[in-house]
Amino acid sequence: MRAPRPPRAPAAPARTAPAREGQRIAKLLARAGIASRREIERMIADRRVAIDGVALETPATLLASLHGVTVDGQPVAAPAPARLFLYHKPTGLLTTERDPRGRPTIYDRLPRELPRVVPVGRLDLNTEGLLLLTTDGGLKRSLELPSSGVPRVYRARAYGGVTQQALEGLSEGVEIEGVRYGSIDANLERRTGRNLWIEMRLAEGKNREVRRVLEHLGLQVSRLIRVAYGPFVLGELPAGQVSEIRQHDLVAFRRTLRGGREAA
Repeated sequence: MRAPRPPRAPAAPARTAPAREGQRIAKLLARAGIASRREIERMIADRRVAIDGVALETPATLLASLHGVTVDGQPVAAPAPARLFLYHKPTGLLTTERDPRGRPTIYDRLPRELPRVVPVGRLDLNTEGLLLLTTDGGLKRSLELPSSGVPRVYRARAYGGVTQQALEGLSEGVEIEGVRYGSIDANLERRTGRNLWIEMRLAEGKNREVRRVLEHLGLQVSRLIRVAYGPFVLGELPAGQVSEIRQHDLVAFRRTLRGGREAA
C-alpha cells in the first residue's frame, strides 16, 4: 500500500487590490532589485518567496506593496528611486549577463560599485557607444517601447556609394527580407572617396537594424557608434566608463514619456 503523501504547506492566498494599485509580485520584486522577473518566477517555483511567512506558489499574485514579503526568509525593502546610468560600451562585449560560450559581457567590465542594473535595449558585439543602464525594470520597458517614441542616434562609418537622396528615402521605411523597418532620418555627414560617415536617427531599434539597412543600400559598415538615446548623449564619456544621470533630470525626463505621464 502506497504511503500517504505528507501534507503540503498551505499556499499564500493571492492578494488582490484595485486594478490601478495591484501589481504582480514578480514585477514589484524586480523593481526592488531582487532579480529579473524570470529569475523571480523560478524563485517562487522553488518556494523561496513568502508573504507573512507562507510560501507563494504563483507569480500571478497581486500586491499593492511589498509589506510582509520575504525572500529566503529576509524581508524585502521598498524599492529605491529609479537610477539611470550612461555607459560607453566598447566593442567586443555582449549586452547580456552571461554567455554560454564564455565570451566577455558588459557585466564583466562594469565598475564593481554599481548597483544591480539592467541594460536598456542592446548593442551588438561589434557596436560601441551609449548604452543606458537602469535599476528600474519599469523605466527600462518605457524607454524600449516604440510607442514611447524615444529616438536613438547612431553614427556609422561605411564603405561604398550612396546618395543623400537614397538615404532620405529611408524616411518612408523599408522592408528587408520580410522585416519592416520604420522611418529613419539618415544624413550623409562626410565623404572621402568611397568612405562615408552617416548619421541615422530612429525610434524602433530592431535587432541589427542600422547594419541591415545600410547593407541593403550596398554599404559595408566598418564602425557603428550609438551617440544618443533620447536626450541622453554619449559626449566625451571615455570607453568603458559610467556616468549617472542626476535624479531631478531623470524625474523631468520620465514626465515626458507617455504623453507627459511619468513612466510606471
